[in-house]
Amino acid sequence: MCALHSACIRSLLPNDLVNSGCSRTCNPKARFVGEVGLDAGPRYYASFAEQKRVFQRILQLCADAGNKILSVHSVRATRGVLNCIELFLAGSKSQAVLYWFTGSPADAKRAVNLGCYFSVNEQMLANPSSRRIIELVPANRILTETDGPFMQIRGRPAEPGEVSGVIEILAQLPSYSGPQMQELIFRNLAVLEG
Repeated sequence: MCALHSACIRSLLPNDLVNSGCSRTCNPKARFVGEVGLDAGPRYYASFAEQKRVFQRILQLCADAGNKILSVHSVRATRGVLNCIELFLAGSKSQAVLYWFTGSPADAKRAVNLGCYFSVNEQMLANPSSRRIIELVPANRILTETDGPFMQIRGRPAEPGEVSGVIEILAQLPSYSGPQMQELIFRNLAVLEG
């Protein structure tokens, strides 16, 4: 897996470092690319134009390379991220997984139509508005995540694979089937990985 988080963009300027970072992120040997995307929050907004340029370059490189799975975040920039995915990934063999999706119902529908998957965690599903959005997403587009080590589970940093709580919550939602939720998540991942 290769990564180039939007928070790191300012540290990569000037252009030659950005291009080098994009090239490393889209290494032909790497199948998974993440976490990439746009962050229009106050902390990183000053670099938003550079973030957008780098994100578009990464998407183009991934579309050209094909067969990439991208973990994509969109802090206060959902429409911009979806515009970029539509422009650069439509028709390619690369797939976007939207990490901690915070868009509107219309954005969720658009993302589904663009072929995106959605990764969810316990903290995300604890938020009623996020939960309502996720309920709109077809079950065959849902994946789980921990957001570890940033998210806490039982008072300690979440570790990879600690997704049983997410699966339990998803299984209780009316739009998903209970006992088969874990099998469905595994099947979704298998389809995504091709």
